[in-house]
Amino acid sequence: MVPILCIIIFVLLIMNILQYLFRRNLTQDINEISDKISDIIKQETAEKVLVPTDWQAVRLLLIQVNKLLDYNQKVIADYAKTKDSLRKLISNMSHDLKTPLMVILGYVEKLKLDESMTIDENKMLMTRLHEKVLSLTGLLNQFFDLVKLESDDYVMPLSKIPLNEICRKSVLEFYDLLFSKGLQVEIDIPDRPLYIWGNEDALERILNNLISNSIRYGSDGGIFGLTLREVDEFVVIEIWDRGKGIAEIHQDRVFERLYTLDDARNPHFQGSGLGLSITKYLTEAMKGTIHLDSKPYEKTRFTCLFKQISY
Repeated sequence: MVPILCIIIFVLLIMNILQYLFRRNLTQDINEISDKISDIIKQETAEKVLVPTDWQAVRLLLIQVNKLLDYNQKVIADYAKTKDSLRKLISNMSHDLKTPLMVILGYVEKLKLDESMTIDENKMLMTRLHEKVLSLTGLLNQFFDLVKLESDDYVMPLSKIPLNEICRKSVLEFYDLLFSKGLQVEIDIPDRPLYIWGNEDALERILNNLISNSIRYGSDGGIFGLTLREVDEFVVIEIWDRGKGIAEIHQDRVFERLYTLDDARNPHFQGSGLGLSITKYLTEAMKGTIHLDSKPYEKTRFTCLFKQISY
């Protein structure tokens, strides 16, 4: 009886020793993980927590911790990008608002102080003042539209819309401007009706933005074109010209909000840097994509791709 009792006591003693060793090893692993996480947080590094361990539960914990660190790094990077974008937005908006406001103030002061102006000069100045106020109003509207589009609760109502008629209508709205610029116009719209699931007002705005952009920056090429065609189960809308184009270094950034080319800030190119951003948001809200490719004085083309639906 005594030997059996000794064996039991010995086994229990061994179990307690093993349990103590396991617990100590586990505590060491946990402390090492804790210290490593603390160092990563303090030094703001992108390191991972790598701790050799025999404990399966600890290995699973390390996997989840490293996933959390990856997510945290992404949040930090997104925050930095958003902060930089916001700083640039405020700077550009300040520039874009200050310039027309100073012009408007100059016109108002001239109207107020210059008593020698003739009626015709007064009318001309009032016309310019009115144009500047409309331009400023349009810029503010674009800015608030972009804010609305970027909000999480924005939902665009979609329905079946005909592309052929909307494309024709959009070009006709610019007929006088195209004619006054002396541009050759090439329109290729098929007779067969093409439909997408979209929003007519949004599509009209997309086309208006792209057409006006093409006229503003590509009219030196002497030609403007719009092509509507089918590609497999998709429909493609192309707005193109043969103007000076957009350098490759800018092509990936033209859809960024308030990003403008160097010449977009001179008096002949009054771009706000918002039109193409709005165009991209509206296109993607209709489950489409938009792409730019440009070879100066050969062809600059904005391509919108949408999923076709049967009629």
